Amino acid sequence: MGAIFSLCRRSAPAAAAALWLAACGGLGKVEQGIVIAADGEVLTLILDSNPGGEPRYDRLPPVKVRIPEDPDQMGPAPAAGELLGLDTAAGRVAVYDRAAGRILTIRFELVELTGGVYPDDPRVNGGRLPRIDEQRGAVTLYWPRTRELATIRVDPKYLRLPPDTWRAGDEVRYYFKDPGRALRMMNVSKAGLQ
Repeated sequence: MGAIFSLCRRSAPAAAAALWLAACGGLGKVEQGIVIAADGEVLTLILDSNPGGEPRYDRLPPVKVRIPEDPDQMGPAPAAGELLGLDTAAGRVAVYDRAAGRILTIRFELVELTGGVYPDDPRVNGGRLPRIDEQRGAVTLYWPRTRELATIRVDPKYLRLPPDTWRAGDEVRYYFKDPGRALRMMNVSKAGLQ
């Protein structure tokens, strides 16, 4: 009997803490997404549909999330772009088509591929990408998740998409209790954690 009383007495603080958390709204959640638009204090994201695995940014509709009020709870400001994935082996690129409100999977012919390219590389850094060459029907773009610089040939109709279509937005991970308001946010792309 004394052992049971001792166990209950030691567990009481843990039980009280659990009750306090439940009464105060409990624990929050974490989501990850790619920033497709940044409008002041609000980011628009395409969320990952494969949490815990290799990210797949394909959850629609896009969500709007207010950045943390406390600047100490956020890393570097994220950049926006609509490139959601690049699969050079399969010859497919995924982009968000803002006008249609949907994700396009575009087949391409690989013209040139350079791996092991970091974001601070002069070929990537400095705002020179994406590079759209209408005469060759090609786009040169950078996919930071796999550190690939690729020149791809696509159907000419896709070359009319806005240049941001071919630019990868930063990946962010955020903690929230209210889905529209981040309490903490980390710029995964700038932290190099892909």
